Amino acid sequence: MRRFNLIVTTFRRQETIAVSELRDLLGYLGDIEAEVEMTKISGLIIASTSLDPFYVIEKVSGILSNEPWRISSLLRFIPIEEVVPTRIEDIVEVASKLSRKIPEESSFRITVEKRHTSLSSQDIIKAVAEKIQRRVDLKNPDYIVLIEILGGVTGVSVIRPEQVISSMKQEKPE
Repeated sequence: MRRFNLIVTTFRRQETIAVSELRDLLGYLGDIEAEVEMTKISGLIIASTSLDPFYVIEKVSGILSNEPWRISSLLRFIPIEEVVPTRIEDIVEVASKLSRKIPEESSFRITVEKRHTSLSSQDIIKAVAEKIQRRVDLKNPDYIVLIEILGGVTGVSVIRPEQVISSMKQEKPE
């Protein structure tokens, strides 16, 4: 699977359990045909779901708040809007296109998470930032241009900070 719209992290050497858990979770949310698979990167699984990845994030956040026992081996959930080959020009093109959803008065930050690539994070950030005419706020941005490099493919999203959720940081019910 080269196309995916969700990246999920897990504990190292728990990938097989995490794949099964994510498949079950997506089924519970209504996608019984989601494709879920391990990557060559330890602790990282990807999914291609027919559900909107932002809907998945919203629902998982609710599950973590109200039924945390449903999720045991899945750590971080990252929505992906576009997948491109890992080339700076392709990343810049899609990041620029997606950044149009950032309102003019809003701030942004670029976050690059790279695995299995020799590309420089600074080169990527510089090239992408040149195309986005919005205010930069590294500490408290309204939006994050998220660039997830997984070797030869890269997932790109423009998200609000709360749209990447962590099961470890989620508030538990009392």
